[in-house]
Amino acid sequence: MNDTNVSSTVLNRLSEEWQHLTPEAQKAARYVLENPGDVGVSTVREIAEAAQVKPNTFVRMARQVGYEGYDDFREPFREAIRKGVVSFPDRARWLQSIAKSGDLGGLYADMIGATLSNIEETFAGISAEDLQSAAKVIWNARHVYTLGVGVNNANARNFTYLASTGMREFHAIPRPGSTPVDDLAWAGAEDVLIAITCRPFRTEVVDAVNIAREQGIPVIGISDSAASPIILAADHGFVVSADTPQFFPSSVSTIAVLETLLSFVISVASDEIVERVEKFHQRRRQLGIYQDTQ
Repeated sequence: MNDTNVSSTVLNRLSEEWQHLTPEAQKAARYVLENPGDVGVSTVREIAEAAQVKPNTFVRMARQVGYEGYDDFREPFREAIRKGVVSFPDRARWLQSIAKSGDLGGLYADMIGATLSNIEETFAGISAEDLQSAAKVIWNARHVYTLGVGVNNANARNFTYLASTGMREFHAIPRPGSTPVDDLAWAGAEDVLIAITCRPFRTEVVDAVNIAREQGIPVIGISDSAASPIILAADHGFVVSADTPQFFPSSVSTIAVLETLLSFVISVASDEIVERVEKFHQRRRQLGIYQDTQ
C-alpha cells in the first residue's frame, strides 16, 4: 500500500511483534503483510478464509499487536482507501509526498519515479506478439545461450537459473575461464543466442552477436537503444529503458523483460514443462532445500 501511515504503523507493528505471535497468528499476519490491499475491503470471515485460519485468529492477532479488535486494526486500511492513496493512478501525489519527507526524500522519489517510468516505457514498445514469436524460437531451440557481461552477466545467469527449473540445455555465457565466441563455437541454426548489453555497448557482446549471425544462429537482442548494434543485428529485438538519476544504468526493465519472456516460453511450451517444474520443486522439498512456512 502507498499510504505511509498504514505502512509505518500497522504493517511495521506486525513485523516488530512477529516473534511474539502464536503460529496461527503469524499465518494471519503473513497474509496481511503480503496482501495489505485485501484488508480494507474484506470482512474478517473473508480474510480469514483467504489466510486459511479461523476468524478469531485475526481478532487475537489484532489484540496482540495493540488494537482493541479487528475493526480497529482494519480502520487504517479503510481510511487509505477512502483517501484514494492505495492505487498507482495517484503516483504523482505519492512521489511528491515522498520528495518532501526528508533530506533524501527527493532522491528516493526520483529513483522510484525512474523505475516506474522505465517499466512503463519498456513495455509500451513491446507487443505480446513480439514476445510470443521470440518465445517460440527459444522453446524450439536445441541450445539456448544467454549472454551478458558486467551487471548483465548476473541478469543472464538469473534467467538461465529460472529456466533450468523446467527446461534443459540453457547456458549462461561466458562460462568461467572462457569467452563468448568460444562458447558459441559449435552452435548453429538449431540454437539461439539471447544477448544483452546497454550503453556503452560491450565489445565482446557485439562481437559474439556478429559471430552468431555468421554461423546462422538466431539472435534475440536486449538493449537500451533501437540503434544498438545487437538490436540492429537481432532477429528479435527488445529495447529497454534504463534511465536513472544515478551514475549506473538500471537493470529493472531488463530483468522484467527476461522474466516476461520466460513466462511466454512456458506458455508456448508443451504440457511436460509443468510436470518438470513440479518435479524439480518436489525434489527440493524432499531434500530439505525449502523451508515452507506454515
